[in-house]
Amino acid sequence: MALSYKEMQHTLMEEIRLYHFPIAVKFFFNPAEVEHFKKHHEYYEPVKPMTFCQWEIAARMKGQIVYAEQASLGCSNAAYCFGWKDIDENEIKSHRKYVTGDEWAEKAILSKPRLGQGLIGVAVAPLGDAKFLADTVHFYCDNMQAYHLAVDWMAVSGVHPMKSNITINSSACGGNVYVHNENLANMLPACSGSYNAGKTERGEINFILPGDHLEHVVERLLQRKEELGSASITRPGDGFPGADICKNCPLILFRKAKKD
Repeated sequence: MALSYKEMQHTLMEEIRLYHFPIAVKFFFNPAEVEHFKKHHEYYEPVKPMTFCQWEIAARMKGQIVYAEQASLGCSNAAYCFGWKDIDENEIKSHRKYVTGDEWAEKAILSKPRLGQGLIGVAVAPLGDAKFLADTVHFYCDNMQAYHLAVDWMAVSGVHPMKSNITINSSACGGNVYVHNENLANMLPACSGSYNAGKTERGEINFILPGDHLEHVVERLLQRKEELGSASITRPGDGFPGADICKNCPLILFRKAKKD
């Protein structure tokens, strides 16, 4: 990579004004890769079983690297998406509140993104501290930050329009699995579980892209900055990408004060 993860994180935090670290996510299927990860990272483990979106809290809010395996996952939705459990009556029952019958609930579960068998563990890390190649990169961001990321991803991927994969729950876990499986970006709201468990009560949007697409997105952002004077699409030249000001409004203007 021409740009390091640390450089990319700095650029994204500075130009998009992210308030959480981007999360590098790695799904481990190879024991040798697990050992390499453990050798080269200072990492944390969950003390008690918790949700995948709670693992991510440590990475994006506290700057901690987390490695966890099936025994540390206390979420059946994520366990299903990770291939660590099969559909059963309890899973159908837990989805019943979202839909109009058991058959619909079963259909919803079976249509979720799912990893193949053999997952050993999962690592989540602040992007700048990851010494592994991320399978996905997960942003918890606001509407305008997500828009900038989505536009830049479409520009470099050639995909338009970008389509979201939204399930009735499993936004963080299933959202990352979808991106990993399909090699496409995804933008989706918090689900009922991750809204509270994953600490998204500020109304954050999930934007997730394949790890090997990230550098191209950051390079596109830097290209726009060079061409337009800033990374802002909404107000080119403005250093803040999400200024909530009507475009070209003649009333909302500021000028430097003259001192006596």
